[in-house]
Amino acid sequence: MSTSETTRTATVDATSLRELIDAGRAPRLLDVRTPAEFETSHIPGAYNVPLDLLKEHREELRNHLDEDVVLICRSGARATQAEQALAGVGLPNLKVLNGGMLAWQAANAPIRQGKQRWDLERQVRLVAGSIVLASVLGSVFVPGLKWVAGFIGAGLTFAAVTNTCAMGMMLGKLPYNRGASCDLDTIVGQLRESTGGRA
Repeated sequence: MSTSETTRTATVDATSLRELIDAGRAPRLLDVRTPAEFETSHIPGAYNVPLDLLKEHREELRNHLDEDVVLICRSGARATQAEQALAGVGLPNLKVLNGGMLAWQAANAPIRQGKQRWDLERQVRLVAGSIVLASVLGSVFVPGLKWVAGFIGAGLTFAAVTNTCAMGMMLGKLPYNRGASCDLDTIVGQLRESTGGRA
C-alpha cells in the first residue's frame, strides 16, 4: 500500500487490496463507473456509486462513509476525481485502486461478471473517431465540416490536460450505460445495510 503527501492521491495496489479482503479487513469498496460498466464486471462486495451521482451528492454520501474507503474505476482517473470530491467534504481514509479494474483483472483477482458491454472509454473513442472520420470525409463536399473534426480534437486535448471528459459524462447518461436503477436512495440503503455485512 502506498500513501503519498497530502496534495497527492493515496493509492492501494491490487495485491494489497486483495490481501485485505482475504484477511477479512476489507475497506468499503466504491466503484464509480457507470452502472452498465459495473454490471459487466466488478469486485465482489463493491458498491456502485457512479461518479456524476457521487459528485452531486457527496455531502449526503459522506454521512454513510466513515470508515476506510477504496475508490475504483476502469483505470484510476474517475476514482481520483471521486477522491477529490469526497476529500473536499472532509472524508478521511480515502484511497484509489491503483490501475483500477484493469490492474485488478491483470492480478487475476476475483471479479463478479455479468452482461458484457463496452466500457465508457471505448465508447468515447468510437464516438470521437466516428465524428472525426465523418467530418473529414464530409468536408470534401462541405468544407466547413473540417472544423467539427478540429473541435473534437480540441475537446480530446482538453480532456487529457484536465483529466476530465465531457463526452464520457454525456455518454454515461445514455440508457445503455445506466443499466439497473442507480439512485441516491438505493445507494444509501445499501450502505446502511452493509454495516452488518457486505453486499
